[in-house]
Amino acid sequence: MEEVDIPTYFICPISLQIMKDPVTVATGITYDRESIEQWFLTTNDMSCPVTKQPLPTDNSNDSMTPNHTLRRLIQQWCTINAINGVDRIPTPKFPLNRIYAVKLLKDLGVPHLQQAALKKMEALASENERNRRSMAEVGVGKALILFIVTCFQEGKTNGLLEALRVLHHVWSVDEETKVAVIGNNDFLESLTWVLGLNHDNGHNHMLLLKIEAIFVLKMTIPVVNTAQLDGLKLEFFMNISTLLSEKKISQQAVKSALHVLVEACPWGRNRMKIVESGAIFQLIELELLKPEKHVTELIFNLLANLCCCADGRAQFLKHDGSIAMVSKRILRVSHATDDLGVQILSSISKFSATHGVVLEMLLVGAVSKLCMVMQADCPAYLKKKVRGILRLHSNVWNNSPCIAVYLLTRPSCMPTSNVTP
Repeated sequence: MEEVDIPTYFICPISLQIMKDPVTVATGITYDRESIEQWFLTTNDMSCPVTKQPLPTDNSNDSMTPNHTLRRLIQQWCTINAINGVDRIPTPKFPLNRIYAVKLLKDLGVPHLQQAALKKMEALASENERNRRSMAEVGVGKALILFIVTCFQEGKTNGLLEALRVLHHVWSVDEETKVAVIGNNDFLESLTWVLGLNHDNGHNHMLLLKIEAIFVLKMTIPVVNTAQLDGLKLEFFMNISTLLSEKKISQQAVKSALHVLVEACPWGRNRMKIVESGAIFQLIELELLKPEKHVTELIFNLLANLCCCADGRAQFLKHDGSIAMVSKRILRVSHATDDLGVQILSSISKFSATHGVVLEMLLVGAVSKLCMVMQADCPAYLKKKVRGILRLHSNVWNNSPCIAVYLLTRPSCMPTSNVTP
């Protein structure tokens, strides 16, 4: 395969990639449409990236002229060089215009046209940011919220999967949608209902519905008001806990579910509701699968918060592998995990340290790991916290053969309860 020289005028000045949909702005410079639109969206700089000259404030499709001649040249060049591994550039689809977006929105209100409208919306929303913004401008997000609530009230799931997917797509570009969920308890109840749907209509389809619902819920929870967070029901947390136990759930869905729990945990009685939902057992089981770092940090964040209450610590200790799991992750994942892991062990050793628990911490290696933290390159505040844990039960741990060898080969790290001058 020969090395291919790409003509410089085929390259977008922003992305430095071959342009797929070249458009020319008022200054005469040509960019790839997706790149220049993303530039306007993320920088809020209405000037030409190359010349720095100001551009019309209307950065709509009408203010950018498609360069059809250049696109055809690029496509022809790609076809000729296909033998050298160059992929052909497809002809870009015509951008979604406001008139058609309004038509789709109207069709959503007509029962026999709903399904087709939702499928078309999903296809358009998944294509590009431009279509998503066009849909947001005509109020698709607010209409979908109403549609989802209606499905909940009528107990119907037809079109629900497509509606959740489109709402997920348009959320990031639609500020009005975010405002619409504030104080909208029906919408939160609708998502809770979706998460609790049974599998009578097929396990895979229902699981897809729940995954899309948790994606939308992750975006919803940070913008709702405190009264809505305080009013979350036990059913809400039980449904999320059940979803975490699913074997076929993706890592992205797991992270979304964990983010929801982290956001909701501090409010009202939510900590107790999470404990009552059985989530602690699911969190430990999930961590035993050795997930990616960010998932571990979210799990430890939740466990540290839940172990602040007596019922949380009791549920934590009911799992046979809880203490061993936490001690094993310390010094192996991240500094955040170390901090949270020590916080969990500190809560257990201070408030739930029965004789059996103290011995278990010794036998599963938690005490040895704490000694290792004292020797590791950890922050002073963390070592101070560890020192406090070790002092609490030094009368039990000091003379144990389980850590005697470790202590003999390291500088003294086991503080004593009583120091005589």
